[in-house]
Amino acid sequence: MKYRLLDHTADALIEAYGESLADRYASAAYAMFDQMTDVRKIDLVGEVKVIISADSRERLLVDFLEELLYLHDAENLVFGRFIVRIRDLSLEATVSGEEFDVDKHPKKAVVKGVTYHELTFDDVNKKIVLLLDV
Repeated sequence: MKYRLLDHTADALIEAYGESLADRYASAAYAMFDQMTDVRKIDLVGEVKVIISADSRERLLVDFLEELLYLHDAENLVFGRFIVRIRDLSLEATVSGEEFDVDKHPKKAVVKGVTYHELTFDDVNKKIVLLLDV
């Protein structure tokens, strides 16, 4: 997964890269969890399937990341691998990870939400810029 953190005064501004749109969505998801904990310490012992449709690719991305955030908050799960398939405006993802363990997974930022503010798709440079509310 490829991403970099851009300068922002209060929140986490992410630039996610990938050859395909699906790769960029996977990189965005990886970046979001890497803001919460050290993703390299997450064992890939369980899988969850996420299926979403939307009316725009922006909404599809925000809904996907919000669903992962919900699984983190409600089910206490963290994820470190994201296999994403996109067809038209439908997404199917298999995400792998485990239950969050405070002794194993260092707590970083609390991601409160994914915003549409500053959300941009750059197909020429194969990147997405998104803002996480932390």
